[in-house]
Amino acid sequence: MAITPTPAAGTRRFDVCIRGAGVVGQTLALLLARERLRVALVGTPRPAHAGTDVRAYALNAAARELLTSLRAWPDDGDAADTTPSVTPVNRMAVWGDDGGELNFSAADQRSEALSWIVDVPALERRLADAVRFQGSVECLTEPVPAALTVVCEGKRSSTRAELGLEFEVKPYPHKAIAARLRCAQPHGGVARQWFSQGEIMALLPLEGDTGNSVALVWSVPVQQADTWLAADAQALAEAVQTRCGQALGEMQLQGPAQAWPLELSRARRWIARTPQGSVALAGDAAHAMHPLAGQGLNVGLADVAELAKVIHEREYWRDLGDLKLLRRYERARQAEVGAMGWLTDGLFGLFGQADSRVQALRNWGMSGVDRLGPLKHWLARQAMGQAG
Repeated sequence: MAITPTPAAGTRRFDVCIRGAGVVGQTLALLLARERLRVALVGTPRPAHAGTDVRAYALNAAARELLTSLRAWPDDGDAADTTPSVTPVNRMAVWGDDGGELNFSAADQRSEALSWIVDVPALERRLADAVRFQGSVECLTEPVPAALTVVCEGKRSSTRAELGLEFEVKPYPHKAIAARLRCAQPHGGVARQWFSQGEIMALLPLEGDTGNSVALVWSVPVQQADTWLAADAQALAEAVQTRCGQALGEMQLQGPAQAWPLELSRARRWIARTPQGSVALAGDAAHAMHPLAGQGLNVGLADVAELAKVIHEREYWRDLGDLKLLRRYERARQAEVGAMGWLTDGLFGLFGQADSRVQALRNWGMSGVDRLGPLKHWLARQAMGQAG
């Protein structure tokens, strides 16, 4: 059941106003409601329509634990789903363009899964239900005064722009193509990724352990992306088959593909004081990065988990809008997000190089990491959200 926002709440006082009712905003609202704060959630949640949304989230263990604690983790008990909405990834295989290969497995990490691929509509439904039954959260159509406003509107946030918070953008000459594909062979719970010819392609497993449907995320030059989107479904499916070396046999497109431009972006400041109160940024309103590491939503959820933690641990005499308090959040998240952005940007630049010497070096590096147990283990734990 969808959330129906109500008009602005007049003169009623809220502790926190969250602008943006997407996954990150709703998660923060639920976290702050546990602190017995009165929360205004502003915006209309995106309607969840299974079968028309080609997106899928790769969520790590930290994100899963967070959503489970809020009773918002999708599971097979969702009556609206006829197929499993969560697929555990038991292995990840990455190939370079000249024989380089890197493999991770959940068994090696002694973990239930490396990550979980989650259907977006199923997650949105569970969050909407959790918010609807949370009495401390009120869904509004207009912003209201509050001690703290948190902006979770996405990378094109109008509120951030209105506040004059500078947002640095480095556009990539690529777009991401997203689609759903039905394959002749089951995926086996394996997430597959190829770095080849300056492109980055990922096939993420869907519909449970024994499914044969995958979510495509394909980073290609802008002009080529536009060409594929204009092509017929069979041509795109055959192109994916060719690029992945027939890894899953014959493929068929399930519905139209979508695409969006890629960029590395970040806000210089994540917090500010305004005449109306203090403001903090979270999620894509604060940062965006290339999806090659599959960490976009994981990083956004980590933002709101950290902000809720800072609020929970604040001194009793500090106001929610105290900038010294909010700087704790800003410092903690800027460092981690900056490191992840640097990593994804570096990998994109490295695998976009056509020089044969660079090609040989990067593939040698991939295979070398695959043989170095401690480094490989560290990388896996980082991706799983278990850096500690």
